[in-house]
Amino acid sequence: MAKPVSIEVWNPNGKYRVVSTKSMPGTRWINLLIQQDVRLEICTEKKTILSVEDIIALIGDKCDGVIGQLTEDWGEELFSALSKAGGKAFSNMAVGYNNVDVNAANKYGVAVGNTPGVLTETTAELAASLSLSAARRIVEADEFMRAGLYDGWLPHLFVGNLLKGQTVGVIGAGRIGSAYARMMVEGFKMNLIYFDLYQATRLEKFVTAYADFLKANGETPVTWKRATSMDEVLQEADIISLHPILDKTTYHLVNKERLAKMKKEAILINCSRGPVIDEAALVEHLKQNPLFRVGLDVFEEEPYMKPGLAELKNAIVVPHIASASKWTREGMATLAALNVLGKIKGYPVWFDANRVEPFLNENAQPPAACPSIVNSKALSLPVSKL
Repeated sequence: MAKPVSIEVWNPNGKYRVVSTKSMPGTRWINLLIQQDVRLEICTEKKTILSVEDIIALIGDKCDGVIGQLTEDWGEELFSALSKAGGKAFSNMAVGYNNVDVNAANKYGVAVGNTPGVLTETTAELAASLSLSAARRIVEADEFMRAGLYDGWLPHLFVGNLLKGQTVGVIGAGRIGSAYARMMVEGFKMNLIYFDLYQATRLEKFVTAYADFLKANGETPVTWKRATSMDEVLQEADIISLHPILDKTTYHLVNKERLAKMKKEAILINCSRGPVIDEAALVEHLKQNPLFRVGLDVFEEEPYMKPGLAELKNAIVVPHIASASKWTREGMATLAALNVLGKIKGYPVWFDANRVEPFLNENAQPPAACPSIVNSKALSLPVSKL
């Protein structure tokens, strides 16, 4: 018997029972649920990550749906428990769902939601912030000042890298990768080299138009190049930002051999998925190349870092905060809640998971649809034609 888990209850007499494994930002998601006759139970356990047993206790004997987090292990055991309780919906409050066994969800007929379309610019902004912080050694300089070590200007004090005229490399030029590239090209007049299996036509047109603008104003135009391989990006770029999906082909995409191909003073940024970098190899490379710098928002074995990483001055490490703007996190909570509510109500799946603005408009009721269900085809769910 699982130990009872502490909860906060909203609308106790609601017809439908939905569980959220964590308190989430904002109140709109709560109001949207209780307005639709949902009894909402929010877990208040003081644990960063809930165990499978904790979540089974939350699900109980009757549960229509669960809003969960990417740190949780949603596999056969949890989907079986949710199905036995009558549940047909689960949504991650995240765009990724590597923590979810979608095949197990399909087996039990549970719709799996996620929250894309709301964190593109926010994630790209953090990647750009890490790029600038690493290039100009801002974190090191801040620690130096706080330690009371500054006693006057010196010619060599915290000399970093100029971005203007340098080359930014993007691996994975999807929505986030392209948004980051635009920020770096337009913001710092950097040249672009990118690698993606698909041509980023809109990004190329943007850089071309910006180059024409610079040339018309008597400035040196920026350039772009679509690389034929990832190694070409690593060899040529001064700053490389990783934006691939995580699957078998991208696990340890950046390893010892590929790190060795990069420039000695290059900067590597990762706001995508931790395991795309061989973190142990990265630690050794940073130790051997003190002018090489990294900015990391994600880690191979979160919440842990590989030994030695935290002590390195040429590494900036932040705790998975790429989506941590108020607007984005509240939007993610709303989308996750509406995924579960939509499935409970029998709504169709929204026609484009990346065009979610109608769901985020606080001055109007959201569409009668599930914003994003990743296994909608497997479950043969209808699609909205709106």
